[in-house]
Amino acid sequence: MPKINLLPKNVAELIAAGEVVERPASVMKELIENSIDAGATEITAEIQRGGITYMRITDNGCGIERSDVPTAFLRHATSKIKTDRDLDCIGTLGFRGEALAAVSSVAKVEMLTRTENSNVGTHYVIEGSEEKAQEDAGCPKGTTIIIRDIFFNTPARMKFLKKDVSEGNAVSQVVERIALSHPEIAFKFIRDGKTVLNTSGDGNLKNTVYAVLGREFSNSLIEVNDSINGIKVTGLTCKPVFCKATRNSQFTFLNGRLVRSGTVIAAVEQAYKNSAMVGKFPAFVLYLEVPFDTVDVNVHPAKTEVRFSDEKRIFDGVYGAVKNAITQSDTRPEIKLNAPKFNPFQNVTAKEYRQGVIEERVQKQEPIFKSEPKKTDFSTLTFRNNTPTPEFTRKFDTMGANGERIPFDTKPKVNIDIDIVEYNNKVIK
Repeated sequence: MPKINLLPKNVAELIAAGEVVERPASVMKELIENSIDAGATEITAEIQRGGITYMRITDNGCGIERSDVPTAFLRHATSKIKTDRDLDCIGTLGFRGEALAAVSSVAKVEMLTRTENSNVGTHYVIEGSEEKAQEDAGCPKGTTIIIRDIFFNTPARMKFLKKDVSEGNAVSQVVERIALSHPEIAFKFIRDGKTVLNTSGDGNLKNTVYAVLGREFSNSLIEVNDSINGIKVTGLTCKPVFCKATRNSQFTFLNGRLVRSGTVIAAVEQAYKNSAMVGKFPAFVLYLEVPFDTVDVNVHPAKTEVRFSDEKRIFDGVYGAVKNAITQSDTRPEIKLNAPKFNPFQNVTAKEYRQGVIEERVQKQEPIFKSEPKKTDFSTLTFRNNTPTPEFTRKFDTMGANGERIPFDTKPKVNIDIDIVEYNNKVIK
């Protein structure tokens, strides 16, 4: 029987880090979320070689007290929650206290931080969970974290990383989505020395969408702003004619967190039913604000999947808000048609024609539409085709002495393709 061994601390930390640190993009996500939780209004992210060799995140948040800096790199150390009851109403992006510990166990980390009440900042260095230095430093208010050589101590993990371009694209997507989630924060993203993203942070969602997703996408959107059953839904959604071929342009943010929710997607697509083309998917950037105690975000390591206590309530709120936005933005002109004039040839079959139905209608002067104001004497009708054929005139059949119908020789045949009917030189058909 094999013996049960207690794993060494460094091995256990490497295993735990695998749940949080998958690639440079996951590191960037965790650290930017920490900056947002710290109350930052300006965040700068920089990478080199896809983030494999260098990443830097700078913010102007509250900073970290010097005595708390070493503690921040321990597992399950966090300022976000204190008791188990706090897990029932999580209002921050981070709460598990695993990000800094996981990153420092597989990379070389350097931190510069200063609080508003401190005259001197703190410089802290840790590599592979081993503290290397802690000293005074001059730095602005906020925190700067530099990560070098990710997976330097785990070569097996390094083999699974993709090319620098692919890893850099993944980091870029993370920064863009977080920038969309908080238009009130100014984001700047530098990739290999080149600034590729710069948002204003003025709180205007359309300006942020323009900076992140481009002019064409932003011009195709309409505003969503509604509150139904306690579910506040704001943001932008596309006009029905601008629906996409894929769902890649669908972004859902729940209480400031980027999430994937099948309930929200189903509600939005149901709102577009009978408005969008079949096989097309709506593009949207929606923000949902729900009570913290009605949603559970602690169901996935990446915190991108959530569980609602009342799925139907979420569905109805999103559906109603998006449907109202689509209806209010419909600027197509309403066409009102006047009631057509009396046409004795309307809805007449060939058999009825042979039986003299048209003549009976004319003689009785029964208009098809009751709104016809007056009766007209249709004693003479002129039939002609659009094609250059001879025109001819006929009078309606007369009755013989014994009541028989006496047709005229000029009576048109049933198989004549009549395009135009005139009465007194006026077209009535």
